[in-house]
Amino acid sequence: MHIHILGICGTFMGGVALLASRDGHRVTGSDLHSYPPMSTQLQAEGIELFEGYQAEHLEPEPDLVIIGNALSRGNPAIEQVLNAGIKYTSGPRWLGENYLRGKSVIAVAGTHGKTTTSAMVAWILEQAGKQPGFLIGGVPNNFGHSARDGERIFVVEADEYDTAFFDKRAKFVHYRPSVAILNNLEFDHADIYPDLKAIQTQFHHLVRTIPGNGVIVCNGQDANLETVIEKGCWSRLQHFSMRDGADWRVEQLTADGRQLAFFRDGKTIGDMNWTSCGQHNAMNACAALAACVAVGVDPHVALQGLSSFSGVKRRMELISDVNDIRVYDDFAHHPTAIRLTLEGLRRHVSNARVLVALEPRSNTMRAGVHIGELGPALAAADHVWLMAGNGIEWDPQEELRTLEDRARVVTRSEDLLQQMLDMVKPGDQVVFMSNGGFDAVPHRFCEALAERADC
Repeated sequence: MHIHILGICGTFMGGVALLASRDGHRVTGSDLHSYPPMSTQLQAEGIELFEGYQAEHLEPEPDLVIIGNALSRGNPAIEQVLNAGIKYTSGPRWLGENYLRGKSVIAVAGTHGKTTTSAMVAWILEQAGKQPGFLIGGVPNNFGHSARDGERIFVVEADEYDTAFFDKRAKFVHYRPSVAILNNLEFDHADIYPDLKAIQTQFHHLVRTIPGNGVIVCNGQDANLETVIEKGCWSRLQHFSMRDGADWRVEQLTADGRQLAFFRDGKTIGDMNWTSCGQHNAMNACAALAACVAVGVDPHVALQGLSSFSGVKRRMELISDVNDIRVYDDFAHHPTAIRLTLEGLRRHVSNARVLVALEPRSNTMRAGVHIGELGPALAAADHVWLMAGNGIEWDPQEELRTLEDRARVVTRSEDLLQQMLDMVKPGDQVVFMSNGGFDAVPHRFCEALAERADC
């Protein structure tokens, strides 16, 4: 079958393309821009890419068009699909009805930590000899790619964002998992959901798809998830927590969370040292451990595998260490994630200066839904720069007033880059936080540091 994918260079749709190709289909695709690393992964697979969304890309007519959720009516390729009567579907639906059919699916859902937790699950399963397939919204460092085919078990990052312009259900209702992790739940995606209750409804739709002999691994410290579960639960429910009384519990043995202890039903499983830090990653690890045990992995084997987990690109990824200046790239999109990340870093680096550059790029952040939380979320930083681009519907300087003279607002990446270079010094920890490209400032900053070191 010839499958053409619209929006093929996104992480999710690119992963779908790779899986479809390895499933024996001829795959082509279009995107507004073809850009690495996804474009190089796809081309290495022999997938032909087209720049833009011209109608002629659909000639000769493919057997099926898979449409990404960023595209809508008025797009020339979509209009051609509809006018010509070409068969079409969404990425999540194709994945669920075709590729995932007959597999044991582990779905990882939640406002924060989906990508990291999915990568942890996949790595534990790999180390346990399960040879999992996976589709993750980032690139796990242990694997080097965001998707692969596997054996019986498949790990999927289960996003609550809508499926496509013609299907406004959450993506994750298509996956029909036998094990689901519910990591946490806060209000997000204000461009498609009016309030928290609407997102809770979508999460309950996911709960309704899990079989009675399936397992739900749920954050026992999250009241919003408990509200979801109270709507009805027909599967085996297991809670994970940092508090006593949960089915699965994790304890930080060091302040930065680099040494953890795990417990099941109050009994010790074991301790673990690893390179990740922060309470949020401790909770992610506990959820991943529980999910892997649910599909037959021995808890001690799971811990051993987890100890060698090396993170995900753009999730507090160390991208430079020059002249004792450590630079991280982080995919931040919500004040809670920002706060937890910076608090974890602060515990790890103690009194070292933490310099943060933030680009509020998500639709929810740009609309100002969480602005009251932004200043407190950045409190662990010594200096903060906020790059306010087009579409910011609030006063950044006013919202950062609690940080006083520690915060600066800039509108041009050149100014941001120069101000940070003027301030940074050896011993500093520098974090760039954005769920977009940030005008390549992180890498431009690293290049400037390298040039200084060479002088």
